Amino acid sequence: MKRFVWAEGWLRAARAIPSPNCGLRPPGEDIDMVVVHSISLPPGHYGGPEIIQLFTNQLDPGGHPELETVRGLEVSAHFVIRRTGQLLQFVSCDLRAWHAGRSQWAGRENLNDVSIGIELEGLEGQHFEMCQYQQMVRLLQTLRRRYPIKLVLGHEDIAPGRKKDPGPGFDWLLVQRSLRWPPHYFPANTRRN
Repeated sequence: MKRFVWAEGWLRAARAIPSPNCGLRPPGEDIDMVVVHSISLPPGHYGGPEIIQLFTNQLDPGGHPELETVRGLEVSAHFVIRRTGQLLQFVSCDLRAWHAGRSQWAGRENLNDVSIGIELEGLEGQHFEMCQYQQMVRLLQTLRRRYPIKLVLGHEDIAPGRKKDPGPGFDWLLVQRSLRWPPHYFPANTRRN
């Protein structure tokens, strides 16, 4: 019997941690874009529960002075890839996660409607772990088999001046070479390295 990879937009290979911060996608829109982000809470700290707590509205900002900046935020992403390569999923890919915020690309706005958000545990401008790239490449390949993905962009590309992640420490060329997708999947301004 064939093993199902997906169940209602949930990837069975990921640890499912449902977030309330999501909604329906507009009817008739293709999910054709992936947006890459970076996150660490508190900044520069890895492996703790804070990302999960943030995406599930359970974060105590009093736990660290730098968490005060995210007090009351209701955000999510579809996936988080930990520094260890562990894959977490917070929102069904069939639903709209709240990761892109005010965003636009090539005349399209509100990119949460048409994108899948992947957060890499890390700081913008610093390096990411090889196991994170390997997990991300596997995830992108799996997503493309299920959805009509045509673009992979950074948060900084769709919200310039407002966002800077994943930042100059992210190795776009490594991802592009590993995937061997056509160059137009990665617009020229993402070819930074």
